[in-house]
Amino acid sequence: MRLKLVPQETSFDFFSRWKVWLGISGLMMVLAFTSFMLQGLNFGIDFRGGTTIRTQSAQEIDVGAYRDAIAPLELGDVTITEIFDPTFGEDENVAMIRIQAQAEAEAVSAATVTAVEEALKAAAPDIQFVSVESVGPKVSGELIQTAVIAVVLAIGAVLVYIWLRFEWQFALGAVAALVHDVILTIGIFSELQIRFDLAIIAALLTIVGYSLNDTVVVFDRVRENLRKYKKKDLKEVLNISINETLSRTVMTSVTTLLALISLYVLGGDVIRGFVFAMIWGVIVGTYSSVFVASTILLWLGVKRDWSKPSNTAGNQFANIDA
Repeated sequence: MRLKLVPQETSFDFFSRWKVWLGISGLMMVLAFTSFMLQGLNFGIDFRGGTTIRTQSAQEIDVGAYRDAIAPLELGDVTITEIFDPTFGEDENVAMIRIQAQAEAEAVSAATVTAVEEALKAAAPDIQFVSVESVGPKVSGELIQTAVIAVVLAIGAVLVYIWLRFEWQFALGAVAALVHDVILTIGIFSELQIRFDLAIIAALLTIVGYSLNDTVVVFDRVRENLRKYKKKDLKEVLNISINETLSRTVMTSVTTLLALISLYVLGGDVIRGFVFAMIWGVIVGTYSSVFVASTILLWLGVKRDWSKPSNTAGNQFANIDA
């Protein structure tokens, strides 16, 4: 017997209260934007600047022990990751320690680096600092600008792609869903003050791809059904299309969430922010594909017959030649 999270055939009416869904989405976006304006983001070392220390030891690296040793120094945001490389020998255990800039300084002072080294010797007596590199505020500012450009270009590319593959109404619906997902993700990070670094930018771009994939699946079925059910109104066709793809949408989201939740619980602090962003993105991306993108499409209307030109394309109230 196969597991079914959703019955094979469903007949839910997703648009009986479409104004409510758009209202909820609009309110959440306003709250997210307000939180961002009032609190801002808790930028990580990538965006605030700081110092990166590369360590080497013959002992196996215990990230927890390293973190406990540094904690009494109260250096703020400290990230510790172990580096794996097949070229390393058995006695080469390398870690990367990243410490945020202290008191508006561009780099961690030499005294602080010495204090960190002394503290870590309690966990690994033979530890050596192979290299110490600093990232100043100017470079961090450039990273923020580049990250914003990357997200905007990704959404712009989606707009062009959907426009070419479907119609402009589909493109606007898909982009509205993507903007919705990105704003809510940034808003939750601002509200909870979770560390925001380059890994979260990667998560945002992944969320854009995931949400787009869900939306395209629904839109592709909508286009097929618009040709198949020429006498049904657009609202009914959208309901049929979403119900037909609902099982696939829910199953994909649930299986993805199972993997992400496992990573969140077992993956450690290094990837926890990235995984949290992905979990939130999958949830809001699934929601937006159904209740935002499709509702925008219903509001804009679409051309019903692609076999001949139409001067009333995009107007759901136009007379339909079926």
